[in-house]
Amino acid sequence: MPEFPVSRRSLLTALGGAAAAVTVGGAWLALRGENMPETGRVLASSDAVRRTEQARQSRGTGRAVRSALTAEQADVDLGGYVARTWAYNGHVPGPAIRCSAGDQLEIDVANRLPEPTTVHWHGLRLRNDMDGVPNLTQAPIRARDSVRYSFVAPDPGTYWLHPHVGLQRERGLYAPLIVDDPHEPGDYDAEFIVVLDDWIDGVAATPDDVLRALRAGGMQARYQTPVRVGQIADASGSWQYHVPAALADPPPGIAPVSAASRLASHVEFPFYVLNGRLPTAPHVFRAKPGQRARIRLINAAGATVFRLALGDHRLVVTHTDGFPVEPVEVDTLQIASGERYDVVVTLGEGVFPLVAVAEGKGAQALGVVRTAAGPIPPPTAAPAGLSGRLLALTDLRATPAARIDDQPPDVSHTVYLTGDMTTFEWRINAETFNHRRPFDGITPMPVHEGERVRLVLVNQTPMYHPMHLHGHTFTVRAPADNPGRGGTRKDTVMVGPGERLSVDFTADNPGQWLIHCHNAYHMATGMAAMLSYLRRDR
Repeated sequence: MPEFPVSRRSLLTALGGAAAAVTVGGAWLALRGENMPETGRVLASSDAVRRTEQARQSRGTGRAVRSALTAEQADVDLGGYVARTWAYNGHVPGPAIRCSAGDQLEIDVANRLPEPTTVHWHGLRLRNDMDGVPNLTQAPIRARDSVRYSFVAPDPGTYWLHPHVGLQRERGLYAPLIVDDPHEPGDYDAEFIVVLDDWIDGVAATPDDVLRALRAGGMQARYQTPVRVGQIADASGSWQYHVPAALADPPPGIAPVSAASRLASHVEFPFYVLNGRLPTAPHVFRAKPGQRARIRLINAAGATVFRLALGDHRLVVTHTDGFPVEPVEVDTLQIASGERYDVVVTLGEGVFPLVAVAEGKGAQALGVVRTAAGPIPPPTAAPAGLSGRLLALTDLRATPAARIDDQPPDVSHTVYLTGDMTTFEWRINAETFNHRRPFDGITPMPVHEGERVRLVLVNQTPMYHPMHLHGHTFTVRAPADNPGRGGTRKDTVMVGPGERLSVDFTADNPGQWLIHCHNAYHMATGMAAMLSYLRRDR
């Protein structure tokens, strides 16, 4: 019988009001989900999940780190434009949560939204019943209710958190989650946390409007290039908005389109923001000349790949998705939705644009690194590094400490990324994931605890798909034409059009886990599948 985090109201109902002896928000109650199968699956409530968490606790610090998040409607100043949106604790991004590897996180989450929500802790190898997937690992947090998430954060690195309900992440509900390594030398003087996003909510439409428009028009749109709904008219900050006449009635929102760039998604957004700020009023990072700065990059966007560069500086890539790599120096890198990179730079003297170009969309997000007096760079600043050496996945190799031993797989699953371009329906293995009833209508990928698993990702669509695996990290296998370049450890990897990419991992975290495209609009239409642990007697 699965166990879910329960709210005060749910608990009072379930116990007939006799809940006084149970800690409100931290209680867990055995509930039967209406679509939970009586099979050989290792469910979130299983002894195996508890046993694995107890092993993490035995290796942990024994220290608890507590924090609180309130998901609520808020008026958020993007820098001259105030958007009515949803946010954690009234801010976009929400407040960063920070702990050390091995700490016990205890996060109280209050839902003040008009609909249910959850929190997913993106990239963490945490216990299955805290993963935040509604109807699979927990009951959604109902409106006006609260729950406590409690789990060990085992691995240091750059992570983040967001809901896993509908398109809530697209409304501004996300925050950084930094897990420090107490054994890391920390040979840097400053730290910048950079969160990138594409923005529509509270401007000209809602994310749900966008999805309705995409479903109405599919990929066979009337336009040959992406159509914008609202944009900055000029650098002075004056605003002009328009909705294409063909879309005004019906459907509302943004037109689905055929993108000029293979990296572009189906829409252009009104704004692209860095730490919740527009290029006309950018976030400013301050440091001193000569200091070494660690920049933690998080792409929280729903449907945008960014290309990032820092004016007059090269980037030394040190980590990807939380895990260290052999340092590699580049001018620019691409970061897909859900991915994280850590880079180190030695700062010069001056004021430098930190530019994140929205690939294929003719727009960008902007931050500023200031080490001396001087004017803010213009919103259209274009560092030369954007056209310099671009980081490739095959440039990255995990450090010996982060490397997953190369072993032949015990089980292999082919994951076909498919879609119907005319109806805007995206699938895995030609099956549509049902977010309300996740055990219905799909064929899970079975694994047993202790197995080495290979996933062969085969993209049969003309779009890029950032594929994210919950609860595990994998090693990206070297391409056949370059066998010496592989072993990067990640949890999110971008699979290009027509590309075939293999990843390996050890099945060491029992439960039921999602693998899905981190494009929010692809995920919302069903581009997800389930990695299903089975009991050994099956």
